[in-house]
Parts: sequence; structure tokens; C-alpha cells
Amino acid sequence: MATRKEVAALAGVSEATVSRVLNGVGPIKESTRKRVREAAEKLGYQLNAVAASFARGKSGNIGVVLPHVPKVHLFSTYYFSEMLSGIGEAARASGQGLLLLYRDPLKPFDYVSLFATQRVDACLVLGASAASHEAEAIARMAEEQLPFCVVDQRYDDPRISFVCADHAEGSISATKHLLGIGCRRVGFLNGPPHYSNSADRQEGYRLALKEAGLEPDASLQFEGNYSRSSGYKAAEAVDRQLDQLDGLVCANDRMAVGLIQGLKERGRRIPEELAIVGCDNSDIADWFDPSLTSVAVPFYEMGKLAAERLMESMKEEKASRGVIREVLRTSLVVRQTSR
Repeated sequence: MATRKEVAALAGVSEATVSRVLNGVGPIKESTRKRVREAAEKLGYQLNAVAASFARGKSGNIGVVLPHVPKVHLFSTYYFSEMLSGIGEAARASGQGLLLLYRDPLKPFDYVSLFATQRVDACLVLGASAASHEAEAIARMAEEQLPFCVVDQRYDDPRISFVCADHAEGSISATKHLLGIGCRRVGFLNGPPHYSNSADRQEGYRLALKEAGLEPDASLQFEGNYSRSSGYKAAEAVDRQLDQLDGLVCANDRMAVGLIQGLKERGRRIPEELAIVGCDNSDIADWFDPSLTSVAVPFYEMGKLAAERLMESMKEEKASRGVIREVLRTSLVVRQTSR
């Protein structure tokens, strides 16, 4: 394999000049640039991509920042694995590298330092919440006009880029479906309120009820933390209210599955005594018994689109870099739990 020294000798320039030409750094005469490129091509010289990135002040990496949650295997959860698969596909197609980083959800995270130390050229944030310290940390990237995008968390700050799903629409379709099969006392099992997903899904549930002339009942609304175990625990409270319920919307499939397991242990029959709709349309929805009606959320497409839009914005000048605002549609997949 040819070396930079050999290219320099053939072109009649210094090694430093070869480096500047091939890395696109600094002013170079066009005649010199041409000689160096011709010499490199003749010798078959291959530029080291990593070295080239550093020479241009770039890492060649997109940072993907995830929350560190003890005892939770993020990569095996449908939510994160689908989004990461989409991000990975977009990065592979563009030749970008990915740098996975963890943050403590309870503490501020210094995103800006990732750019200052050239660890990343752009940043995707997954699993963010509406907590003030997270919103402020992300807003700092917007203040610095850095290339970043938040995935599946919506912020009101117009400077913050995000790609998310229309969770309100999904919840409306789930609630209307239950009303359409004859349910009139529809409850709701939601996730933590500090996620925009939770707020949007609850708002969709309330809008659908009001459109049907029904007033949302606080006693028929329950809260979990998006885990299967929290759905299982919620079964006790739901069971106590079962004489007031004939349908229930769950804000994700994991909670729905846990809830059904808990109700089955109490001798309840699903869907005969309670029709249930989940959300995510994860793999478990199809093979669980009974199979789970669920709102399909395009997590893979969400991650892929966020990465693609972010890589497009990286090509723009800092001052003209636009804000990414993409909202993807959801759809309802009807199965046994609501028939």
C-alpha cells in the first residue's frame, strides 16, 4: 500500500501539503491540488477516514444519548430497539459512525461538551422527558445552533428539533374503536406524566370521549411507568373498578400485557369482561394470548427519519441550520382483546 511520503515524492510537495490537499484543509493552489490528487490516484493511496475526520475537526460520529435506567435492558425493549435500528440503518447508508452514550435521567447532561471535545458531529437524544433539567440541557444545544434532534419527545420550545409520532391521534383511534364496539365506560392506563407521549395520549383519550358526549372520569384513569410490572400492579386497582368499566386504553403494550396477566389471575376474562387496547404494536401484541389490539407506532421509521434529517442539517451552515419538526402518523391494529 502506498504511503503519504511516496505521494509527496511523486507530486513534488511536502507530506504536510499532501495531508492538506486530501483532507480539504487550508488554501492550496489548484495546480498543486491537481498534482497531489493525480499522484495519489496513480499510487492507489487510500486516505485513512478516521485521520481525515480529525484533520477536518470532525469525529465522523453521530452521538446517540440514552437514559441509563438500572435493571432495565434498553436494547431488548421494543421501543428503543426499533428506534436504534432505524438510526443504525440511516447511519450505515451514509457512512456515519454511531457513538452510544448514557445519561442519568435525574441529572443535567452536558450535551454541548460532546461537540466541544469533538466526540460527536451531531446528536440524537432518545428517552428524554419534560423535566426542567433535561429541557434546559437540550435547549443549550439549540442556543449554540448545534446539529441535534430529539426522538419521540415533543417540546414547546420552537428552537428544539424533534421527530415524534402523533400519539394523540393514536389514542383517539384507540378510544373511538372501543366506543365503536359498544363500550361506554372506557378507562385509561397511562405512563408517567413527565413524558410528552403520556400527555398526548391522555389528551387524545379525553378528546375522543368528549366527542362522544362522555365526560372523562378521574376514577377510571390509572398510572404505571410503561413497564409490564406496573401494568400487573395496576390490575388490582382496575379490578376494583371493573363494575364501572367495559373498556380500557393502555398507553403501551407492556403495561397492557401486565394488566391482562394480573386480571387473569383474578379470574377475569378478556375481552368478555373488559376490552383492552394497547399501544406500540410490539411483537408481543401478536403472539400474546389473547392477541392484543394495539396502536401501531412507527418507531423504526421515526429513528431513521430523525437520523436522515439530522445528517441533512449537518451539511448546512450554522447560521442557516433549520429546526426539524416531523410528526408521523399512527394506525390501529385490531386483534382479539377488543372483539
